[in-house]
Amino acid sequence: MTHRVLVLNGPNLGRLGKREPDVYGTLSHADLDRACVEAGAELGLQVEVRQTDDEATYLEWIHAAADGDTAALVLNPAAWTHTSVSVRDAAAELTVPYVEVHLSNPMSREEFRHTSYTAANALGVVAGFGIDSYLLALRGLAARLP
Repeated sequence: MTHRVLVLNGPNLGRLGKREPDVYGTLSHADLDRACVEAGAELGLQVEVRQTDDEATYLEWIHAAADGDTAALVLNPAAWTHTSVSVRDAAAELTVPYVEVHLSNPMSREEFRHTSYTAANALGVVAGFGIDSYLLALRGLAARLP
């Protein structure tokens, strides 16, 4: 059985490779997408990667995952991690596991990034390893899906 896993990326992640490469790396969002799909296939997962700068769209994706055929999620809410009670509430409603990921380590950055509204309901959090954060999250999920 192949499990469907959604990777949902929040604001500004579409600017990967251009935005603060010293913090977020030089690989593009297309590179991230490709790496996740390839790693997922190796793990027996069907991975779909999405990115939006629109919070309402992000919430719709989470709601659909709660009601649909998605087995698990990898969430990088980006700035919404630290600001959005709406994203937190949508993630808390999920009946499938999710892993929160971050390219950088929020705990080593500005103090406002030290609070995550979504981490408490996550299966786990992987941060600070660049794109490898996503690959580690996918590996962890694959090991825990039936």
